[in-house]
Amino acid sequence: MSPDELRRARAYLLRVAEPPAPALVAFVAHLGPIDAAARVRRGDCPPEVLKATEARRGYDLVDQDFARAAAAGARLVVPEDDEWPAWPLLALDLAARRGVTEAVAPLALWVSGDVALGTAADRAVAVVGARAATEYGEHHAAELSYGLASRGVPVFSGAAYGIDGAAHRGALAAEGVTVAVLGCAVDAGYPAGHVGLLNRIVRNGGAVVSEYPPGTPPARHRFLVRNRLIAALTEGTLVVEAGRRSGARNTASTAGALGKVVMAVPGPISSGMSVGCHELIRDARATLVSTVDEVLEAVGHFGVAEDQAARPKRPTDRLGPEALRAYEALAARADRSDSEIAAESGLPLRKVRALLPALEIDGFAVRGEAGWRRRRESA
Repeated sequence: MSPDELRRARAYLLRVAEPPAPALVAFVAHLGPIDAAARVRRGDCPPEVLKATEARRGYDLVDQDFARAAAAGARLVVPEDDEWPAWPLLALDLAARRGVTEAVAPLALWVSGDVALGTAADRAVAVVGARAATEYGEHHAAELSYGLASRGVPVFSGAAYGIDGAAHRGALAAEGVTVAVLGCAVDAGYPAGHVGLLNRIVRNGGAVVSEYPPGTPPARHRFLVRNRLIAALTEGTLVVEAGRRSGARNTASTAGALGKVVMAVPGPISSGMSVGCHELIRDARATLVSTVDEVLEAVGHFGVAEDQAARPKRPTDRLGPEALRAYEALAARADRSDSEIAAESGLPLRKVRALLPALEIDGFAVRGEAGWRRRRESA
């Protein structure tokens, strides 16, 4: 089979059934895309596949789809391509074997942007949250995404208003890779207020991704279906703000079902937009995170977090336990006698008398007229 024939078959199959279409995906896996497409056209397929495709199997709009995609600067990425994100999407197959019904891999993906999709999905983190985000949420979404992108971690989100948009903008500000996964076609121009943002993502080394054919309009159910891709294509999902019922909660739940890391940012206890995050944390379905380092630690194996040993330490971290007790018994603004220091620290007087000169040499203590005090710059 030629690559062009295979690509055209998958483009046809993407249009004839509404994703995730588990019966059709299984049929394609069994027969291959070319044979499966031919049998769907004839109506020669199992009842479940016939039911999923009967309304659209006559919609052979492959030429139109490729023309519209080309006009939008998009290409069709198929599982047979080198850039296909096979490893991240394997989580969907594994979850399906465990009985997770929504775990269905896409038949192909329309992609706008020069970055290889598999490269973008490598070591990526999803940053998602409420559309009606607060200033607190948008600030932290942008800051965390900026920090992740600065460390070379691609940031995936859904291009919605609120947290999603802030996440994309934060990653762009860091000149990092960000990917928008849509619940409509890549050429749908949705949301209208983020068309400029989507164009910036493409121009600046990121990507806009959808499994919906060109011209497909947005619909509520499509955003929920899209969420499984955001969860699957990334190593972990970070929820910055979410109400009790929200798309972000849905993405987090899907990520957990796929065995991915789920994280949540805590917010003010009075904020309705943080209720979903607090419930995820309280129910032990998400790890509480507040910094980029904590996100990277939660995800685990990236190897891009700062080495713990290299982080700045307090000067007193190098003191032994008894020296630290003696140091902490020193006052910052008054001299104390060695007897007072012994009483305060609980150390024997002879031990205190041996430790104080060493603390002075190391810059932790100063000998005064009436005894010893703490050296201020070491506090």
